[in-house]
Amino acid sequence: MTIRILVVDDHPVVREGIAAMLARQPDLAVAGEAGDGLEAVEKAVALRPDVVLMDLQMPRLDGVEAIRRIRAQLPKTQVIILTTYDTDELVFQGIQAGARGFLLKDAPREELFRAVAAVHRGESLLQPSVAAKLIDRVNQLGAAPPPAEDRLSDREMDVLRLMAKGQPNKEIAQALFISESTVKTHVASIFQKLGVRDRTEAVTQALQRGILHL
Repeated sequence: MTIRILVVDDHPVVREGIAAMLARQPDLAVAGEAGDGLEAVEKAVALRPDVVLMDLQMPRLDGVEAIRRIRAQLPKTQVIILTTYDTDELVFQGIQAGARGFLLKDAPREELFRAVAAVHRGESLLQPSVAAKLIDRVNQLGAAPPPAEDRLSDREMDVLRLMAKGQPNKEIAQALFISESTVKTHVASIFQKLGVRDRTEAVTQALQRGILHL
């Protein structure tokens, strides 16, 4: 199955370089390119890519708002933030807007390919620096305890903690000495109890409710 990708960056050299790398992969295809946030939203709606690689600081419409609009109109399209600095506050805002995670622009090409495949599978790229920002923001807002019927089991909590570290199902299974299918069952249960659709939302909700403390 070929993964269709929209590449968004206001620097033509960066955008074209990333697109060229992706185009050489047999299981990846560049659906289109965009040079600003408004164009990104328009092309995403028109092309319906599987994954969007999104720069954050762009003219006309910034990446955070572009992510929010794309996710609202295309919930099945996943977004990876492309950033220069992993401590940028905009990264946190982009995650809140619906991005699956982020990737540094100078990351090795193999890491880029793995990231695209991972988010397409429904996994997240939530790294410690962004997790820390989530925790800080949650602490500022305060958190209410979850209803008793929605409380996660001890094993589900184990799975959730490893999800928060960005580990895929296979690595979680190995760490907990359980099968990958059992991990998938736990993940589905976590999603249902938290009322979320993906891993990034699950971690964010768990932090906001005070269920998870990293």
